[in-house]
Amino acid sequence: MITLLSNIFIKNRTNRKDPAVRQAYGILCGAVGIFLNLCLFTGKFVAGTVSNSIAITADAFNNLSDAGSSVITLIGFRMAGQKPDPSHPFGHGRIEYISGLLVSVIILLMGAELLKSSVAKIIHPEEQLFSPMIIVILLASILVKCYMFLYNRQLGKKLESAAMAATATDSLSDCLATSAVLVSTLIAHFTGFAIDGWCGVLVGLFICYAGYSAAKDTVSPLLGQAPDREFVRQINDIVMAHENVLGIHDLIVHNYGPGRVLISLHAEVPADGNFLALHDMIDTIEHELRDTLNCHAVIHMDPICVGDEETTRLKALVNGYLQEISERLTMHDFRIVTGPTHTNLIFDVAAPYDFSMTDSELETQLKERILRDNPTYFAVIEIDKQMA
Repeated sequence: MITLLSNIFIKNRTNRKDPAVRQAYGILCGAVGIFLNLCLFTGKFVAGTVSNSIAITADAFNNLSDAGSSVITLIGFRMAGQKPDPSHPFGHGRIEYISGLLVSVIILLMGAELLKSSVAKIIHPEEQLFSPMIIVILLASILVKCYMFLYNRQLGKKLESAAMAATATDSLSDCLATSAVLVSTLIAHFTGFAIDGWCGVLVGLFICYAGYSAAKDTVSPLLGQAPDREFVRQINDIVMAHENVLGIHDLIVHNYGPGRVLISLHAEVPADGNFLALHDMIDTIEHELRDTLNCHAVIHMDPICVGDEETTRLKALVNGYLQEISERLTMHDFRIVTGPTHTNLIFDVAAPYDFSMTDSELETQLKERILRDNPTYFAVIEIDKQMA
């Protein structure tokens, strides 16, 4: 159904990197979710009232909350698609993450409410009525929720949408919750064992866990999570494919929402190269990154001496000291300044965030090791952090 509707209502629907196309998909999926969840709420509420089942009734109101979640998703995509303005020069894309977080909170609240109702049903059990209509409604609900889970998950991956991923998680939890309700209804009818409340407790716990997982996935990009390793690899491959780029470091990725990524990095180039030619190459790389990865790139050129034998010798010497401390350490921006009494070795060291030594300890140990080899070598060190 989503494929059919997208063919009708979304222009250029295959260009999912386009913010306008993303927005259209989000609005379409939100509208479909509202319609389907309202239908499920109506059917389950009638079935729960007729059968006197707290689990079915709670599941009905869970679908009503899902309709509210779909409204949030729809509004979130609508607001996230707004154009940049003077107050928000990088757009409003992070609203999509906020809408996903709100959906996660609703999942948690419904899970807690279901737990409360289920415990009350265990303490004060009531007889459940049975009819084929109830079974048909529950089976139809399971199938609809499976469909909603599949299309939200598929589009969530294609659009890299945290909000759709949260909605998919919600649909999966609903599918399992309704399955548990169906099982408890059949067991109560054929065996006489009333496990309605206990099934409600299990379902409530699962829904709470699903809400927690979805919240964690939406909070991380809001807090500024590390960039995806595959994205970093693609950046590295594009930049290093150019002959006069000797290396890259200090890569920073700013995520202002899906399709709104700003990156900055330092590219090492030969110090004796033609400045205008190197600048033209950097411009070309920035445009290539923009066109290939749909991101805005700013590149700083770092001139590196490649023909000086003394610089090459001292760089290899210091790199050997680094490897003695740990193979996880790397070095960049190495240069020397020679004076009448001593030589300054100036460089940056990149250490993982989880490195066992503090920055101060690492700097002290490295300086002492360099001085021990030659008292006229003074190290000027900057410690950078990098992903492990």
